[in-house]
Amino acid sequence: MEKVGVASERRNDLDWVRAIAVLLLIPFHTARIFDTFEPFYIKNTELSAWLSYIVVAFLSRWQMPLLFLVAGASTWYAMRSRSSGQYIVERLKRLMVPFVFGTLVIVPPQMYFASLHHSGSTASFLQFYPTFFQIRPPNMTDYTGIGVTWAHLWFILDLFAISLIALPLLLIRKTKIGQYITRGAAGFLAKGPAILLLAIPFPIVTFLLPEVDGKPFFMYLMVFLYGFALMSDDRYRKALERNRWVALALAAAFTSINYAVWISDIKLKDFSLPSVMLYLASGFNTWFWLMALMGFGQKHLNVDNAVLRYARDAAYPFYLLHQTVIVALGFFVVQLKTAMLLKFLIIVLGSLVATVGLYDLVVRRTNITRFLFGMKWKARRAEPKAPGA
Repeated sequence: MEKVGVASERRNDLDWVRAIAVLLLIPFHTARIFDTFEPFYIKNTELSAWLSYIVVAFLSRWQMPLLFLVAGASTWYAMRSRSSGQYIVERLKRLMVPFVFGTLVIVPPQMYFASLHHSGSTASFLQFYPTFFQIRPPNMTDYTGIGVTWAHLWFILDLFAISLIALPLLLIRKTKIGQYITRGAAGFLAKGPAILLLAIPFPIVTFLLPEVDGKPFFMYLMVFLYGFALMSDDRYRKALERNRWVALALAAAFTSINYAVWISDIKLKDFSLPSVMLYLASGFNTWFWLMALMGFGQKHLNVDNAVLRYARDAAYPFYLLHQTVIVALGFFVVQLKTAMLLKFLIIVLGSLVATVGLYDLVVRRTNITRFLFGMKWKARRAEPKAPGA
């Protein structure tokens, strides 16, 4: 019998949800090559409205917030067996080592191909590499391939900053007053559909607080804290699972509102009624998707098997590698004289195979590469002793 107010042991569904969210980055960033929204490192000549809205716009509402939510949830379990000092050291090793390594080694190739694509340069990668460390001119994006950047590794840097900023709040949970607040909040939010109310801060935090480096940093911080809090009491798990269908229906409804506005091409103005309604719909949309995905994950994905054990280790290196692989392959594929959909599929499948191959054949094989990619050190198997030794 489960005790009220006591979280169960770490669940496999969190690892499944993380792995699926990371895997979806392949079609997401591939679609960026064909979308109509903004520049990217590589752009196909022919662009696609349906890839823009069905893939990019849809996934962008909840994909990265979901990764921050799962990171917060994982932090709950990490801090049950670590002191504050141990947690900070672990964050440095797991986040900042791959961030520095990735910025110096993984990101430059995608900037190189972006430079070839946008400028028509014929320089070799060795000739290009020193220029990567130049300061980019103002008002110029890194998509041009000019200047130093950390590209998709912004997630790792933001997660590290959030982990440190949130630490004092996370430590309050261990105090008597923190436990009292946690039990009280769980008791309220576990009633009926009350957990849906966690959507209310999203429009405020997302659209009224300033962005940091072009990202809704404060929304990601809030989602991280949500993830931590939701693991602190088993009643949250039950509430998420019980309300998963309601959350899915609301997510679909608010997504429909967003699509209706996009399709109608209404010209929005700051703080006009249509604009405010869209901001509310977009903000609520994020939480309801997160809630639905967590609820269905808990219901159907809390299983362990060989695929999950492989994906559990591969997800983080996969994230580090995937965008560079997509950009490199995309550089050549967009030059093909073939249908746009076929190009999209070639990049998706080719990037998936290449990224998994790099992880399997290179990253996980040695402790040096495992360390650089934020993985756990692989202990050597003890040699069997000879009989009588």
